[in-house]
Amino acid sequence: MMMTSGCGTNIFNKSIHHHHHLESSSSTSSSILINHSYSNSHSFKSYLNFNFNNNQPYKFLSFRPLSLPLSSRSSLSEMDGTVDPTLFPSHRCKTLHLIRHAQGIHNVEAEKDHKAFLSPALFDAHLTPLGWQQVDNLRTHVRECGLSKRIDLVITSPLLRTMQTAVGVFGGDSYEDGTDLPLMVANAGKSDRSAYSSLGCPPFIAVELCREHLVCLGVRPCDKRRSITEYLPLFPAIDFSLVESDEDIWWKPDIREPNEGVAARGMKFLNWLWTRKEKEIAIVTHSGFLFHTLKELGNRYHPLMREEICKHFTNCELRSMVIVDTNMIGSDSSTTNYPGKIPQGPDLPSDKVALDNLK
Repeated sequence: MMMTSGCGTNIFNKSIHHHHHLESSSSTSSSILINHSYSNSHSFKSYLNFNFNNNQPYKFLSFRPLSLPLSSRSSLSEMDGTVDPTLFPSHRCKTLHLIRHAQGIHNVEAEKDHKAFLSPALFDAHLTPLGWQQVDNLRTHVRECGLSKRIDLVITSPLLRTMQTAVGVFGGDSYEDGTDLPLMVANAGKSDRSAYSSLGCPPFIAVELCREHLVCLGVRPCDKRRSITEYLPLFPAIDFSLVESDEDIWWKPDIREPNEGVAARGMKFLNWLWTRKEKEIAIVTHSGFLFHTLKELGNRYHPLMREEICKHFTNCELRSMVIVDTNMIGSDSSTTNYPGKIPQGPDLPSDKVALDNLK
């Protein structure tokens, strides 16, 4: 599997399958390019085609195709635009929109004292009022740039702060009683928010593989989830069927998840995506998970690309990437390719020339 990044705009097959199993796959190779980003706190280097800063008005820049080297062996001299472009069949690609959750109460407390991460009071941390403002800004962005209409599926880590972020960004408008199942009920997780409708938005599923890194200076209660039984009344329209146990059996009070374990889990998650039919997917997850997964991939590339890929995500930051199935894990066929010569007929002169050229 290869992974490149960008803001995909092709029209893809949008059939939805809700109950795929999370199965491990063989190790993969991937490559990443980024040309569409959103950040609540800073902009990126000039080779990105979309930057956003809360202190500046929206600015949409023109698309410029990138041809960055795909190998860590590439030299800086290859960055002069002479590197050959790389092509992949579109049905071997998926567009992923990676999002870190908005500011949670644990982020605020940890800035004051890093040991606060160990506080039981931060169990399954919810968003702060500032975090909800970040959600509102990203919601405005994805609607104004048209991204919200292209998303086939929203995948969220099954923790309160990620589900709040996912619903706030991609959920429907205000919920009206009796019209549908709400994605999130009013005031879920001390949100002081009205209920969000599930109408007019893509399906939402919770997946444990993209949970936060279960480590760092001790085991953090903020990364322990509630039972699914507790979540279901709060998020009625989120599909929790892929979560294998009601109680949280991943979080252990005395076991730290190694960095390489997070990276391996991230690769397993990326491989699992090839069991899905959706082509454009939003993934709302966590800083540690994103950092170690992308670092595993980014270490293979040119230093400039590695720096771009492996930077820590800020709260409610979005980066768009394209994942490429170079290992042929998926089984999708093209929905747009056309074989030609329908109906077939004699075309002897040009066919003979073509055969002669092959000799």
